[in-house]
Amino acid sequence: MPSSDETQPELLPESERARIAEPAHPAVVEGIELTVIVPARNEEDCVGACIRTLVEQSEEIFMLGREWELLVVDDGSTDDTRKIASDFPGVTVMDPVKLEKGWTGKANACWSAARRARGRWLLFTDADTIHEPGDLRRAIHEAEKYSVGVLSYSPRQLVSGLWQRALMPLIFCELALAYPPEKVSNPELRIAAANGQFLLVSREAYDTVGGHAAVKGDVLEDVRFAYLAKRRKVGVRFRYAADALSARMYRTTSAMIEGWTKNLALLFGNCLILAAWRVLDIFLLVGLPLLAWIYWSYWIQQVPWVTAGWLLAVVWLRNLWRFYGRVAKSNFPAFDCFLSPLALPLLIVLLYRSWFQTKVLRRVSWKGRSYPA
Repeated sequence: MPSSDETQPELLPESERARIAEPAHPAVVEGIELTVIVPARNEEDCVGACIRTLVEQSEEIFMLGREWELLVVDDGSTDDTRKIASDFPGVTVMDPVKLEKGWTGKANACWSAARRARGRWLLFTDADTIHEPGDLRRAIHEAEKYSVGVLSYSPRQLVSGLWQRALMPLIFCELALAYPPEKVSNPELRIAAANGQFLLVSREAYDTVGGHAAVKGDVLEDVRFAYLAKRRKVGVRFRYAADALSARMYRTTSAMIEGWTKNLALLFGNCLILAAWRVLDIFLLVGLPLLAWIYWSYWIQQVPWVTAGWLLAVVWLRNLWRFYGRVAKSNFPAFDCFLSPLALPLLIVLLYRSWFQTKVLRRVSWKGRSYPA
């Protein structure tokens, strides 16, 4: 992944140097294995389900409040997010420190909670996730088994409505091709990725990377964090993990459009070229059968059956097989993959829109806040 030069501490204002120089956490408390951190901003429609699936993992050998703790960071919510989170026993609801210029809201929320965390491991997980029973302990065991300081899961994505079902497989297949998990997990390769919906980090690795202060201004703080982790050789493991959790990224089509407009150009540096390839997909999937039909309609009576029309049909079938083979890498259900051609025009528009906002306007917006791209 491309990387900008890291800001030198001596160039920062004195107040910002003091903020980053503060200890990232209190002393690790013996017996506290894990701190789960859930940053939440106006998440009343999903935060309850997330916390419930986390709290239900408390058991005698892994007791909430004894072996692990759960911190929910209410990042300036104006809905019932705080009230819902506060209703769960054993959950600590906290406010982040004041959001300073140059910080994204999520990085600030995660950093604030990490400074209060007492666990040997830190799990940053989004409020829109649903956790399978036992995924917390299994994740720690997996990270220790592979001797990595950073373990990130890509959840099973939950979608609803035609446009989510059609568009999301297209985007996630491109992500799978751009960031193959086996390459991301290879310490010899520079390619790096992580999913902020589930990001498990050892305390030592978090401090080595510099915590969220090191990615304070990055809109894709999870990907940047993984890049720094690989650069500082703390070990990164990344995989698709339907066995561990699921997530509903977007509740509405408008939220999906806003979210991917924010992310696409940052995830894919060549998004205009990618858009051009998807235009070609439309021509191959729609234009080839149309040309074959025209050929058959006007010339089928005058020429043998082995004609350009049949050749066009064979080429179309070959491209259809190639297209669906690529989309299948998204790990979405077969029916959603089947619908994906319908969303090709929307994906092209989003790729251009994202490029324009990040490269021309150099601003992105998310949840009522605007950030420099």
